[in-house]
Amino acid sequence: MDYFLTSLRLGFRCWTGDDLSLAIGLWGDPEVTARIGGPFTPDEVRARLTTEIARMRDFGLQYWPIFTLADSQHVGCAGLRPYRWDKQIYELGVHLRRTFWGQGLASEAARTVIAYAFDVLQAKALFAGHHPENESSRQLLTRLGFTYTHDELYEPTGQMHPSYILRKSELTGS
Repeated sequence: MDYFLTSLRLGFRCWTGDDLSLAIGLWGDPEVTARIGGPFTPDEVRARLTTEIARMRDFGLQYWPIFTLADSQHVGCAGLRPYRWDKQIYELGVHLRRTFWGQGLASEAARTVIAYAFDVLQAKALFAGHHPENESSRQLLTRLGFTYTHDELYEPTGQMHPSYILRKSELTGS
Protein backbone atom coordinates (compact mmCIF):
# COMPACT_ATOMS: atom_id res chain seq x y z
CA MET A 1 0.00 0.00 0.00
CA ASP A 2 1.14 3.54 -0.68
CA TYR A 3 1.03 5.78 2.38
CA PHE A 4 1.56 9.52 2.39
CA LEU A 5 2.29 9.50 6.13
CA THR A 6 3.64 6.83 8.48
CA SER A 7 4.47 6.33 12.13
CA LEU A 8 6.30 3.47 13.79
CA ARG A 9 3.37 1.05 13.35
CA LEU A 10 0.83 2.88 11.16
CA GLY A 11 0.38 3.99 7.57
CA PHE A 12 -2.03 6.74 6.48
CA ARG A 13 -3.66 7.03 3.07
CA CYS A 14 -6.74 8.78 1.66
CA TRP A 15 -10.24 7.32 1.52
CA THR A 16 -11.49 6.28 -1.92
CA GLY A 17 -14.85 5.25 -3.28
CA ASP A 18 -13.67 1.62 -3.08
CA ASP A 19 -13.38 1.78 0.73
CA LEU A 20 -17.04 1.32 1.67
CA SER A 21 -16.43 -2.07 3.29
CA LEU A 22 -13.65 -0.57 5.43
CA ALA A 23 -15.87 2.37 6.37
CA ILE A 24 -18.72 0.02 7.33
CA GLY A 25 -16.32 -2.08 9.41
CA LEU A 26 -15.38 1.06 11.34
CA TRP A 27 -18.40 3.41 11.45
CA GLY A 28 -20.90 0.57 11.17
CA ASP A 29 -19.79 -0.77 14.56
CA PRO A 30 -22.22 0.52 17.21
CA GLU A 31 -19.57 0.38 19.94
CA VAL A 32 -17.13 2.47 17.92
CA THR A 33 -19.78 5.07 17.11
CA ALA A 34 -21.77 5.07 20.35
CA ARG A 35 -20.20 8.34 21.49
CA ILE A 36 -20.01 10.11 18.13
CA GLY A 37 -23.68 9.98 17.19
CA GLY A 38 -24.05 6.35 16.09
CA PRO A 39 -25.02 3.68 15.51
CA PHE A 40 -24.96 4.46 11.79
CA THR A 41 -26.85 2.66 9.04
CA PRO A 42 -24.99 1.53 5.92
CA ASP A 43 -26.43 4.55 4.08
CA GLU A 44 -25.16 6.89 6.82
CA VAL A 45 -21.72 5.28 6.63
CA ARG A 46 -21.75 5.71 2.84
CA ALA A 47 -22.63 9.40 3.31
CA ARG A 48 -19.83 9.80 5.85
CA LEU A 49 -17.34 8.22 3.45
CA THR A 50 -18.54 10.55 0.68
CA THR A 51 -18.07 13.52 3.03
CA GLU A 52 -14.52 12.45 3.91
CA ILE A 53 -13.62 12.11 0.22
CA ALA A 54 -15.13 15.54 -0.51
CA ARG A 55 -13.27 17.07 2.44
CA MET A 56 -9.98 15.82 0.98
CA ARG A 57 -10.86 17.29 -2.41
CA ASP A 58 -12.02 20.63 -0.97
CA PHE A 59 -9.59 21.15 1.94
CA GLY A 60 -6.73 18.68 1.47
CA LEU A 61 -7.50 16.85 4.70
CA GLN A 62 -9.79 14.23 6.18
CA TYR A 63 -9.94 11.60 8.88
CA TRP A 64 -7.57 9.38 6.88
CA PRO A 65 -7.84 5.59 7.01
CA ILE A 66 -4.94 4.05 8.92
CA PHE A 67 -3.41 0.60 8.60
CA THR A 68 -0.82 -1.51 10.39
CA LEU A 69 2.49 -1.37 8.57
CA ALA A 70 3.26 -4.96 9.54
CA ASP A 71 0.28 -6.56 7.81
CA SER A 72 -1.94 -3.80 6.32
CA GLN A 73 -4.86 -4.37 8.68
CA HIS A 74 -7.38 -1.51 8.75
CA VAL A 75 -7.05 0.06 12.21
CA GLY A 76 -9.52 2.92 11.81
CA CYS A 77 -9.02 6.56 10.90
CA ALA A 78 -7.18 9.58 12.23
CA GLY A 79 -6.87 13.02 10.82
CA LEU A 80 -8.09 16.55 10.57
CA ARG A 81 -11.15 18.56 9.63
CA PRO A 82 -11.56 22.29 9.17
CA TYR A 83 -12.63 23.85 12.47
CA ARG A 84 -11.82 27.55 12.27
CA TRP A 85 -10.51 27.38 8.70
CA ASP A 86 -9.95 31.14 8.45
CA LYS A 87 -7.63 31.00 11.50
CA GLN A 88 -5.80 27.79 10.47
CA ILE A 89 -7.32 25.82 13.34
CA TYR A 90 -8.11 22.20 12.53
CA GLU A 91 -10.10 19.58 14.42
CA LEU A 92 -8.22 16.41 15.35
CA GLY A 93 -10.08 13.10 15.39
CA VAL A 94 -9.27 9.43 15.86
CA HIS A 95 -11.68 6.48 15.51
CA LEU A 96 -10.33 2.96 16.01
CA ARG A 97 -11.86 -0.44 15.36
CA ARG A 98 -12.49 -2.27 18.64
CA THR A 99 -9.83 -4.89 17.83
CA PHE A 100 -7.19 -2.18 18.16
CA TRP A 101 -8.36 -0.51 21.38
CA GLY A 102 -5.89 -0.45 24.27
CA GLN A 103 -2.71 -0.86 22.19
CA GLY A 104 -1.51 2.75 22.19
CA LEU A 105 -2.47 3.20 18.55
CA ALA A 106 -4.80 6.15 19.17
CA SER A 107 -1.95 8.04 20.79
CA GLU A 108 0.49 7.08 18.05
CA ALA A 109 -1.94 8.08 15.31
CA ALA A 110 -2.82 11.36 17.04
CA ARG A 111 0.83 12.31 17.57
CA THR A 112 1.53 11.64 13.89
CA VAL A 113 -1.40 13.79 12.79
CA ILE A 114 -0.41 16.56 15.22
CA ALA A 115 3.11 16.67 13.78
CA TYR A 116 1.67 16.74 10.25
CA ALA A 117 -0.73 19.55 11.15
CA PHE A 118 1.95 21.79 12.64
CA ASP A 119 4.92 20.89 10.44
CA VAL A 120 3.29 20.41 7.03
CA LEU A 121 0.03 22.36 7.17
CA GLN A 122 1.43 25.10 9.41
CA ALA A 123 -1.65 24.93 11.64
CA LYS A 124 -1.92 27.66 14.26
CA ALA A 125 -3.79 25.36 16.65
CA LEU A 126 -5.72 22.11 16.89
CA PHE A 127 -9.16 21.65 18.41
CA ALA A 128 -10.49 18.37 19.80
CA GLY A 129 -13.52 17.31 21.76
CA HIS A 130 -14.91 14.14 23.27
CA HIS A 131 -18.14 12.71 24.56
CA PRO A 132 -18.58 13.66 28.23
CA GLU A 133 -18.56 9.98 29.25
CA ASN A 134 -15.44 9.07 27.27
CA GLU A 135 -12.76 9.10 29.95
CA SER A 136 -10.14 7.44 27.75
CA SER A 137 -10.45 10.23 25.17
CA ARG A 138 -10.11 12.85 27.91
CA GLN A 139 -6.96 11.15 29.16
CA LEU A 140 -5.55 10.90 25.63
CA LEU A 141 -6.09 14.60 24.93
CA THR A 142 -4.47 15.53 28.24
CA ARG A 143 -1.44 13.32 27.50
CA LEU A 144 -1.14 14.93 24.08
CA GLY A 145 -0.93 18.39 25.66
CA PHE A 146 -4.41 19.69 24.88
CA THR A 147 -5.90 22.20 27.31
CA TYR A 148 -9.60 22.19 28.21
CA THR A 149 -11.26 25.41 27.03
CA HIS A 150 -15.04 25.00 27.09
CA ASP A 151 -18.01 22.72 26.48
CA GLU A 152 -19.40 22.80 22.95
CA LEU A 153 -22.57 21.36 21.44
CA TYR A 154 -21.76 18.38 19.25
CA GLU A 155 -24.72 18.10 16.89
CA PRO A 156 -24.47 14.33 16.18
CA THR A 157 -24.98 13.48 19.87
CA GLY A 158 -26.99 16.54 20.85
CA GLN A 159 -24.77 16.89 23.92
CA MET A 160 -22.27 19.38 25.21
CA HIS A 161 -18.81 17.90 24.72
CA PRO A 162 -15.70 18.97 26.64
CA SER A 163 -13.51 20.81 24.15
CA TYR A 164 -9.77 21.41 24.03
CA ILE A 165 -7.13 23.35 22.16
CA LEU A 166 -3.47 22.64 21.42
CA ARG A 167 -1.13 25.32 20.14
CA LYS A 168 2.28 24.46 18.71
CA SER A 169 3.92 26.57 21.41
CA GLU A 170 2.38 24.29 24.04
CA LEU A 171 4.01 21.14 22.70
CA THR A 172 6.83 19.72 24.76
CA GLY A 173 10.10 20.99 23.40
CA SER A 174 8.53 23.66 21.17
